[in-house]
This record gives sequence, C-alpha cells and structure tokens, in this order.
Amino acid sequence: MRPRIASLLPSATEIVCALGYEDSLVGRSHECDFPFSVKTLPVLTEVKINVNGSSAEIDRDVRTIVEKGLSVYRVDPEKLDSVRPEFIVTQSQCEVCAVSPRDVEEAVCQLVESRPRVVSLEPNRLEDVWQDFYRVGRALGNFSAAEKMVEKLKRRLADISSRAHEAKTFPNVATIEWMDPLMAAGNWMPELVEAAGGENLFGENGKHSPYLEWDALVAKDPDIIVILPCGFDIEHTQRDLGSLTQRPGWTKLKAVRERRVFISDGHQFFNRPGPRLVESTEILAEIFHPDIFDFGHKGKDWVQL
Repeated sequence: MRPRIASLLPSATEIVCALGYEDSLVGRSHECDFPFSVKTLPVLTEVKINVNGSSAEIDRDVRTIVEKGLSVYRVDPEKLDSVRPEFIVTQSQCEVCAVSPRDVEEAVCQLVESRPRVVSLEPNRLEDVWQDFYRVGRALGNFSAAEKMVEKLKRRLADISSRAHEAKTFPNVATIEWMDPLMAAGNWMPELVEAAGGENLFGENGKHSPYLEWDALVAKDPDIIVILPCGFDIEHTQRDLGSLTQRPGWTKLKAVRERRVFISDGHQFFNRPGPRLVESTEILAEIFHPDIFDFGHKGKDWVQL
C-alpha cells in the first residue's frame, strides 16, 4: 500500500512529488502550490497575519507574534486527523517560513486515531537540501529514488556552474531577501550565486539571512542587485519597491545606473529548498551571463527593473 503523506511545507511537497509520491499526498499547507495539481488537496494550515501587506507591515506583524512566543502558523488538528496521515513532513529550519515541529506535535497530540510519523527537514545549506531528499526517501522506504534524484539535480547544477565559469567576468552580486527591514539572502543562496557565475557580497553559506545596513550596500556598490523577497511573487515585490527605491543614494548605485537590478519570484523559487533550486540557479545564470544562458525564465520568472 502507498503511504498517506501530509506535507506542511511547500519545498517538502515538491520533494515528495519529485520522488514519485504525489498520489500519496492527502493534505498540504496553505502555501503548497506546486506542482499545481496539489492545490486540490485539503488545506491543513493557516497563517495568522496578512501576507499581502508591505514588507514593513509583515515584519511588524511577525515580530508581534514571535515576541509573544507564539507561532505565525496554525495547524488544524481536526482536518489533520480527517486525512489520516501516516507521515507528516515539516521543517525546523525557520518558524517564520513554515509550520514548525512544535506546531505539529501540538496538533498530533490532539489526534484521536492517527499516530503519524513526523519527518522534520532542516535545510541550511545546499548539502542539507540533498540530505532532506535522503531523509524523506528513507522514511518512505525508497532511498534509491532519493539518490537518483539528487544525482540528477547535482549534474544539472554542475553543468550550469561549468558553463558559467567559462565567462570572462564574474559580477559581484547583492541578493535581497527582504526590503523593509533590509535583509540579504543567506543559507544556500551564496552557493547558488557562485554556481551561476557571480560573486556573493552579503549573506553567509549555511547561516540565516542577515540584516543588511543600507550604508553597507552603498559602500559595496554591487554590479548586480537581485530582489527576491521570501514569500513574494514578482507582482507583490513590484508593489513594495518604494521601500528600496526611495532610499537616499538609490539612483547613484552602479547596478541602478547600469540597469542591472532584477526582480525574481522568491515565493516559487529561491526560498524553497527543494528540487527547483536548480531552476533558481538557472534564473541567476540568465541574469549574470545573458550571453551564455537562456533557459526561458526571462519575463516569466524574473524581470529587469
């Protein structure tokens, strides 16, 4: 019999599907929306804030909740029980990004019949993402599928990196994960920037995304700025751009003067530590080296400001 899986994390849903278990999914989080077919599944979670607000408004609301020791997300134990999962996949990496193990444990404790196994993912760097594939594959009794998928993804990344490093120049890059307050992208992003043929200026590999002082960005004066806020699609980012473009000295930045500021879909790509981190690297490669790469992402998954 196929296992019954509830995924409470978008990247976990993508991992489960990539391993061939989409038909085993019985429930999802409110954010799980890829592959698009999973949107028909029962939604088991909800968010406690208005995710359509500005960067500053969302940051304020999140801080208010977290400072009280509460979670930004809520799991519905009755809905969770109704889908009778054997496995629940969540994460422990960032409680602001997704349902945490604590939320799941509280919900599971209220279940009457189901006693599912909780598989908790913890991606901080690229190698951790591959380990999460293995973790899910092992839990589902199909470690070989995870091995094959990881090898395939690694080969695609290696091919991008090999081609990118044939370029004559390597731009220095600032990747912006939040606009107000300003934050650079950390975790696996420095590795993706390097693989795409760029030099990462802010954010350390394997560490959470750091706050970024505006004066530090101005001082580094990057060749390229890529704006990819966590949870924002391109349209949402465009609506909130004033929090960046109205800062003093914005128009004097090299990347702005040379029209090398780009917006990408952080919600669908860079902030999801799953199989589409390879597509995320393709996006960066197209931006950094348009004379070498054309994967078809331009105009759809990234735009020029």
